Amino acid sequence: MAYKKTVRISAPCKLNLHLRVLDKRADGYHDIESIFQLVSLADELELSLTGSPGECTVISPEMALPPDNTISKAVSEFRYVTGIRDGLSVVIRKRIPSGAGLGGGSSDAAAVLRALDLLFGTDLDRSCMLDMAAKIGSDVPFFLSGAAGIVEGRGEKIISIPSRTDIAGLLVWPAVHSSTAAAYRLLDEWQKEGGEKGIDWPLPGELEKLYNRPVSEWPFRNSFTAPLSRQQPVIGEIRDALLNAGAQFSDMTGSGSAVFGLFENRHCAKKAQEHLFPCYKNLYGISFACVLQNAVVQ
Repeated sequence: MAYKKTVRISAPCKLNLHLRVLDKRADGYHDIESIFQLVSLADELELSLTGSPGECTVISPEMALPPDNTISKAVSEFRYVTGIRDGLSVVIRKRIPSGAGLGGGSSDAAAVLRALDLLFGTDLDRSCMLDMAAKIGSDVPFFLSGAAGIVEGRGEKIISIPSRTDIAGLLVWPAVHSSTAAAYRLLDEWQKEGGEKGIDWPLPGELEKLYNRPVSEWPFRNSFTAPLSRQQPVIGEIRDALLNAGAQFSDMTGSGSAVFGLFENRHCAKKAQEHLFPCYKNLYGISFACVLQNAVVQ
């Protein structure tokens, strides 16, 4: 029967392989120039029809979620657009750290939108899905758009690009929760001090070509890395440790605080993982991911 229908779906996190934050706009937001990349570390969600109409129960055994979370927002937005108010149960297995710059909450929201579309067979068109996603958060549309993309504006301007599948790496979370708002305040101060003066940033039109070069030749950087590392030296320490372990490229992702290192091949990444495991509790092996519609419907 319908109320027993269940959808299980993965919500992969993202890396910012490159992230330039531009000056603050008149509306208080910042434009960005970035490369977003899905990787294999993912939350797992299970959505089921259950309970009374209008109810939505969110169960997160590994991590307490605030009452106003992105999962509830996604359900509310879907209900507003479709008028469907069947009772729902959402169980999420959190593997993506919070406050790490990995977009876990945004990915969860996008996964919920995809799962609800499958659960109810609404077959919503892409523009409708993206519009709902944008109302939930700036990064959410990317997670409906492909495994890699050039992202500009506040995050709403997305050009999907073919994702590489030949890259493996390591991700280290230093257990430092980085508030996005606080990170932007630090960056604003850093930029006023001239912290980015003289940097030769690649142009947005060059990013896809540069992405397809060997990782060791990437000129990418992250505007947040220097100011965050000044406040949290552990970020720079982890980056140095990954490079010393053989990473061809390493940087912080998003507004922090997770740091990733990319290696020549999976064997090199595995050796580095074995070497660094005694030093870092929150150490994850990652590979570039391509699958978005990885849902099981029962």
